[in-house]
Amino acid sequence: MTTPTVMSGVFLTQHGGPEALEWRDDLPVPQPGPGQALVRVLAAGVNNTDINTRVGWYSSDVTGATDSVDQDVDAGGWGGALQFPRIQGGDLCGVVEQVGSGVAFQPGQRVTCPINLPRPRPGHPTGFVALGSELDGAFAQYCLVEADDLYDVSASPLSDVEIAAIPCAFGTAENLLARAGVTSGQKVLITGASGGVGLAAVQLAVLRGATVWGVSSPSKAEVVKLQGAADTFDRDAALPADMFDVVIDVVGGPAWPGLILALKPGGHYAVSGAIAGPIVKADLRDIYLRDITIHGCTHQAFEVFGRLVEMINGGRIMPLIAKTYPLKDIATAQADFQSKAFAGKLVLIP
Repeated sequence: MTTPTVMSGVFLTQHGGPEALEWRDDLPVPQPGPGQALVRVLAAGVNNTDINTRVGWYSSDVTGATDSVDQDVDAGGWGGALQFPRIQGGDLCGVVEQVGSGVAFQPGQRVTCPINLPRPRPGHPTGFVALGSELDGAFAQYCLVEADDLYDVSASPLSDVEIAAIPCAFGTAENLLARAGVTSGQKVLITGASGGVGLAAVQLAVLRGATVWGVSSPSKAEVVKLQGAADTFDRDAALPADMFDVVIDVVGGPAWPGLILALKPGGHYAVSGAIAGPIVKADLRDIYLRDITIHGCTHQAFEVFGRLVEMINGGRIMPLIAKTYPLKDIATAQADFQSKAFAGKLVLIP
């Protein structure tokens, strides 16, 4: 079958609200060069990072929660200023369509890739570029990817939609757990436990042999427990002091001091998000007198996603899917995501 020369997809034309998303039927299909693969997108997950990038939340000028951005920003992407227009979408499940020279993948193989694509450079060993931010992503019918960034998931028992729900949420969660050194027998507290990253972290921490507590709204507590959590705390409730070996946090905001105090002396706090707000109030004595280690987690080592692919192909992890949408309905899907009405992942189908 001949690959078309144009495709449908969504352009992000500027930072802003849903009006910044432009549906197009005349986007040129990229052509793979040496070492590259053209992937036909089968499904693409919806993530907070897509919305954060759209509204420009990553700018240091923004100090509020992720749903409260109402200002113009210039450098609102992960790596600073974006080049517009941009095709977003960091969660990819697709099929190899064409390959450039020197590529071992064959057309027809089902593939995925991490959202954080390592690009170390001198003086910056944790450098990366993000699919859908610095590079065009999966919110289109085709996506051009460096072949070295792809992983074969043809043998996985998971559906295309389920695989598309994994890269950002499970990659972020596995990275948090790895950086915090979560091991069997530990007690782990996970904030935002009913969201994509939170539910993934619950599953993955349980697989590591940890006992998990989640922080969530009461209406979603049962969903969190079904993923393996021993129990949950209401997000407005006071947390017990000196209880946890590790806190995994994607929420931040006003509740942050209580998360530090919930750690045992010598505990580890790992953060990869701040949906309730990036500016927190800290008593440094609660950190240094209790020997708390803080891990900021964005760069992912190669082995992090490699472990996930082994679990994907072995059917050992299973994302909870809340709803799917045609890609053309991306604005509705993102509005539903921001409503926090759904537990589990929302996925777009080109």
